[in-house]
Amino acid sequence: MFEILIYTFLLSISPFGEARAGIPYGVLNDMPVFWAFVVGLAGNLLIFPLLAWLIESFSKKLWPNRLYKKGVVKLGRRAKKGVGSEIQKYGFWGLMVFVMIPLPGTGAYMGTIAAYMLKIERYKAFLAVSIGVVISCLIMAGGSYLGNMGLKTLP
Repeated sequence: MFEILIYTFLLSISPFGEARAGIPYGVLNDMPVFWAFVVGLAGNLLIFPLLAWLIESFSKKLWPNRLYKKGVVKLGRRAKKGVGSEIQKYGFWGLMVFVMIPLPGTGAYMGTIAAYMLKIERYKAFLAVSIGVVISCLIMAGGSYLGNMGLKTLP
């Protein structure tokens, strides 16, 4: 059980699936849905503070580097083109909905990067990403629970 808990947490904090992968992993390995939700949520909520700190630290130290600056500008244009207009138009609510949708390419990582690139106030961005993560985790926990119940009824 402890091993499954650790894997659920690691999947939930990884950029390759976040809680969208962690919670179903825990539920499908017979972890109670409540604990899969709590562990997945904890891992997913840690993304914003860690990533925001990393972005800030790297930007301050590496901004004079021409290659880094060129890459950041390219990433910024791409982020603004992909999600910027909706998030800038709707601000807090746009960022929250973007993070909330449990699809690939959305989530806490992209929400944090988009908030940084669009210069959304850190407190508002943290709140929007956190609310979006909670709703996304609730959706994943409910879906995983119902899916697992359906799998158990199959012969």
